[in-house]
Amino acid sequence: MKSKRLVFRDVEWWVITFTFLIIVLTNIMIAMSNQSYPMEKFFGIVVLPIVLYIGFYVMHLVIIPKYLRDNNVLHLILFSILTAAITAGLSGACAGGNNVDAERFFRFYFSVLLLYTVYLVIANLLKRMFLPPVFKDFQLYNGVRLFMIFLFVSIFLFASRLFVNEAILVILLMVIPAIAFFVFYNYYLLYRNKLQGNIKAYRWFLWGLMSIIFLVFIIIAAENNIPEIMLLGLGMIALLIFVVFPISNIVFGKYEDYIGKIDTLSVQVNQSSANLSFLRSQINPHFLFNALNTLYGAALMENAEKTSDGIQKLGDMMRFMLYENQMDRIPLSREITYLRNYLDLQMLRFKNEANLEVSVQISEDTCEGNIAPMLLIPFVENAFKHGISTKNKSWIRISLRCLKGSVHLDVVNSIHPKKQTEDPRDESGIGLENVKNRLAHSYPQKHNLTIVANDTEHFVHLSVQLT
Repeated sequence: MKSKRLVFRDVEWWVITFTFLIIVLTNIMIAMSNQSYPMEKFFGIVVLPIVLYIGFYVMHLVIIPKYLRDNNVLHLILFSILTAAITAGLSGACAGGNNVDAERFFRFYFSVLLLYTVYLVIANLLKRMFLPPVFKDFQLYNGVRLFMIFLFVSIFLFASRLFVNEAILVILLMVIPAIAFFVFYNYYLLYRNKLQGNIKAYRWFLWGLMSIIFLVFIIIAAENNIPEIMLLGLGMIALLIFVVFPISNIVFGKYEDYIGKIDTLSVQVNQSSANLSFLRSQINPHFLFNALNTLYGAALMENAEKTSDGIQKLGDMMRFMLYENQMDRIPLSREITYLRNYLDLQMLRFKNEANLEVSVQISEDTCEGNIAPMLLIPFVENAFKHGISTKNKSWIRISLRCLKGSVHLDVVNSIHPKKQTEDPRDESGIGLENVKNRLAHSYPQKHNLTIVANDTEHFVHLSVQLT
């Protein structure tokens, strides 16, 4: 209650549905218990409440929500009048079969319409009075709204004596509220104290309640001079101890487990999202510095035309990383465009390397679907970082192909002895470790990553099932 506002349109629907269900089932039992019960009266006490319930459903869950979405007052008025007229006609026919005169029926029907209208007005006033920023939480608002629902349902039951008898009033206004009271009493004063280890408080509240109940029945038995009433009190105490409290404890335990699982999953999702954001933040500066270094070398060796072409590709890459890299999924074509820009910038840098052989095969004919950004580049970047030597023969072979619903990347690069000045922690590059974590997070059981290396070559195969 404290943390969030209840969805009262759903609460109202469930309460009214339960109320009418009790009314209809009780009236059916009454009709079936009497073999000579007239069919006309059956329509009056069974079909009449069903018609009213359907009218409530159409008004409360169709017409009013449509008005809240469209804000069309004319449609609200027209559909409300039409629903009221149809409901009045059908329920009036049922009431007439039960020998209810027209004056009594219309007095009942318009009192129900007025009651519903007053409820809607008061509910709207309560929103203005008790919701934030007037109050900091929803506890008071939820409590007042729940009490108002009970109050208006009680008034409706007393006003609907056409089809509501004393048995229904006892069930809905005494038995069910009493059970609800004992369930709440059990949760807040018994179950939670026992769960927290406050056994002394638990015993005080338990046996204090039992003593009060037994004392009340003793007083009633003495006033009416009926000793058997005390047996009724003992039966009620036994019902609470052996039925109501144990069953409600089971429900409370399942509820606590369910809430605990939700909290655990929420923490895991938040932690995974934070980790994913951190991994992406690690990737971005790495590629930016690579591209800037490439442009710096090109500016020294080439003319302004090639440098401007490199700057344009760098701009495309920066836009990709600033905007699309923050998305959960992007079109595969955009990922491939980024890959091509990266390769073009690297070829500006290594174009004059006689010992380097670079082979690139990209098939884009069937490359459709969406993919998590920055999954392909780290393997290509790693090949350029570790597969090139200015003294020894080097090669990089890249193959990207798409099948229906999947993308496949193969990267083969030569391996050379590490430089003495090279940091051993940088062996696999920043991107490779990150992309493994991202694949595990974004494509569990939907990817295949194979990395094989020998003395001369490093091979990577990546397959991803796309969405």
